[in-house]
Amino acid sequence: MPSTIVVGGQWGDEAKGKVCSYLATRDQFSLSIRAGLGPGAGHTVVRDGHEFRLRQTPAAFVHPDCRLALGAGTLISPDVFLDEIERLGLAGRIKIDGRATVIEERHRQADVSNRFLSTVVGSTGSGHGPSLADRAMRTATLVRDTPQLAPFTADVAALANEALDRGERVLVEGTNGFGLSVLYGTYPHTVSKDSTAATAAADVGLAPTRVTEVVLVFKAYATRVGPGDLPRELSPGEIRERGWQEEATVTGRPRRVGAFDMQSAKAAVMLNDPAYIALTCLDRLDPAAAGVPFQRLPSAVRRFVDEVEDVLQRPAGLLSTGPDVRATIDRRSTVAIPAASA
Repeated sequence: MPSTIVVGGQWGDEAKGKVCSYLATRDQFSLSIRAGLGPGAGHTVVRDGHEFRLRQTPAAFVHPDCRLALGAGTLISPDVFLDEIERLGLAGRIKIDGRATVIEERHRQADVSNRFLSTVVGSTGSGHGPSLADRAMRTATLVRDTPQLAPFTADVAALANEALDRGERVLVEGTNGFGLSVLYGTYPHTVSKDSTAATAAADVGLAPTRVTEVVLVFKAYATRVGPGDLPRELSPGEIRERGWQEEATVTGRPRRVGAFDMQSAKAAVMLNDPAYIALTCLDRLDPAAAGVPFQRLPSAVRRFVDEVEDVLQRPAGLLSTGPDVRATIDRRSTVAIPAASA
């Protein structure tokens, strides 16, 4: 059975959480594992009118039969993690790899007190960079050494590979976006880690040959929080005129907005090699697209989808037409997706 990695193709906020929650439910994934960084990267999931803002929990939690985990490559804030487990009632469903790195209060303090990180980089202050620095120096505290996390500790890499051996479906949920990769993004205005599909696989303990498909998520327009390059950036007036005002899930800071940029999207496709792409927020291009089937999409939205497929040379397998998980057009059975994803 396939393993699927979902990653973002822009500067975060692409609605990866919605895509992951849809796939988990529609394709009946048995196990979903969060990769990437820690609580500084938020996902928002809307189901049946209820909004869930997640900082550590995999978005696949909305599928009740899906087991949840966080990989060894992630960063764990015990307070944030335990609060979400209690709030969402997930005790017994979720595990953390004992080799994952713990974010401590000293890491958060080092983050917010570092002028370069707070003003130049625009850090969320979640302690990611300082905790990764301790990991590199081999002085970090690991989950397996943290008593309050002991009930949740497991060998997540083994869980993932054993699930695949049994023929189960495994989903890997990436965080952040390609443009924020510390290797390939707009350095130094990036997060403190790479955010490509290859790193997501390593984060959860999957060998490259065990990855069946990559799904690359693009929003119909690009957003980012904090400084750094944003191609085709719009003025505040243009943002208001188009109704594209947004705030960051974790910090509440207003997001900068840019029109969809094909050149940066092509770079994301090259380095993630997706089987197909997911296009989200199509209803923000035209409100008439909200919740309708593909045949009833406004002509301008249809043209946009066609152009993206033509330039990126990848099928748009999923189209999101609203925030709710069910507002999704699934075209995977009607577009040409490589056989490896079958």
